[in-house]
Amino acid sequence: MDSILLIDGDVEMCDMLAQYLQPEGFQIESVHNGEQGLERALLGDHSLIVLDVMLPKINGIELLRRLRTESDARVLFLTARGDEVDRIIGLEAGADDYVSKPFSTRELLARIRAILRRSAMLSEARLRQERIVIGDVEMDTATRSVKRRGCDVDLTALEFNILELLLRTAGRVVPREQVASIVLGRRLSPSDRSIDVHVSKLRRKLGTQASGEERIKSVRSVGYMYAASGKVEKN
Repeated sequence: MDSILLIDGDVEMCDMLAQYLQPEGFQIESVHNGEQGLERALLGDHSLIVLDVMLPKINGIELLRRLRTESDARVLFLTARGDEVDRIIGLEAGADDYVSKPFSTRELLARIRAILRRSAMLSEARLRQERIVIGDVEMDTATRSVKRRGCDVDLTALEFNILELLLRTAGRVVPREQVASIVLGRRLSPSDRSIDVHVSKLRRKLGTQASGEERIKSVRSVGYMYAASGKVEKN
């Protein structure tokens, strides 16, 4: 049974979510301040963390930043509706996805299941040992590690997944909606910038090629393309 840690200062909402999610097959633990939430999250006992921005003691964004220094736990971020700044900051801090308040419980459940499905798929992918070499970038899918010019590149789980997709399709344009479907497990709304934020972070971490050319190119109104060709090596 998957376990979910709810970190939200709204006790009534946490109780309501627990009543809804438990019959769906989840174990639920709720904490109501950031300090205790970080302590519980760092133990690594949960399949997924649902984290609110507005928390006493430590806010959700700072909690996530601290968590990401020690853990790659799956995190679904809760933000106020229309607060794009918090959504972007949360994604840049390492959230896997976000839901805006107020939300429907069905939407939250769908997002939770999508994240957990991706997590299960990643566990299976680790059993397939492949090296993907594109120019000076080398990816090992078994260890989920990336090197650029021989140096380690520290990526979040979502950044790794986006990069893997783009490396496997190097030289071809991947539609933005396809990236979202494969990596996030859902369709994007017209105002949803989740994929754009993760791609922007990837660009910063990878830098440009030796020629000065962007590694990941944006194709206006279409999607993204990794600009170099390469090969996939199966071990």
